[in-house]
Amino acid sequence: MQFGPRVTPDAIKWLIGANIAVFLLQGFGITPLLYLEPELFWRGGQFWRVATYMWIHEGPMHLILNMLGLWMFGSDVAAQWGPRRFLRFYLLCGIGAGLVIAAWQGGLLSLGLGMPAYTLGASGAIYGVLLAYSLLWPNRTVMFIFPPVPVRAIYFIPFLFLMEMIFASPGVSHIGHLGGVLVGFLLLVQSNDAGITISQLQYRFRRWRMRGKLRALDDDESNRRRFH
Repeated sequence: MQFGPRVTPDAIKWLIGANIAVFLLQGFGITPLLYLEPELFWRGGQFWRVATYMWIHEGPMHLILNMLGLWMFGSDVAAQWGPRRFLRFYLLCGIGAGLVIAAWQGGLLSLGLGMPAYTLGASGAIYGVLLAYSLLWPNRTVMFIFPPVPVRAIYFIPFLFLMEMIFASPGVSHIGHLGGVLVGFLLLVQSNDAGITISQLQYRFRRWRMRGKLRALDDDESNRRRFH
């Protein structure tokens, strides 16, 4: 068991440094120019917001938590893929999540669900990275601090969404997180270099089902021996 990765690749250092630098610049009042507000995106023509929102944060704790997740889980992915591939994946997940947010909250798919008026933070990109980690190393065990529960990496994303629904505040962009996961999954599937293909996912699903059946058979056999 260990806390965090053994090595921090340069790509992770660059991203953390860039996020810290932009956070410091937020003190000069640049936040309203960068956050993602669907109304400004669709009707104001401010299309850059789907790319800039992911570099700003609500406060120090918001920044720390996002960067901690990026460091802990993104480091292994970046070491596996190399800096160019990882940075491309990270940016596409963040921008893709921004497009999903804009489409859902203020444009094509708006359902009037009372979501936040604007979105900021790197969570969408980081959720894509978490998905990559969970699929590249599905059998690793992740131990949460709160709640102190061990979870296999393959169940990491569903568990996080469950915890969000139970504990998260109303201001959390669940759509942004889901958007990052969806975009990340599409990128992983279509990329021949990512180590994830449809056939591999089908194989892993069949293996999971087979293990469940074998456990059920073992339980039935144990019950028969107990009563006979």
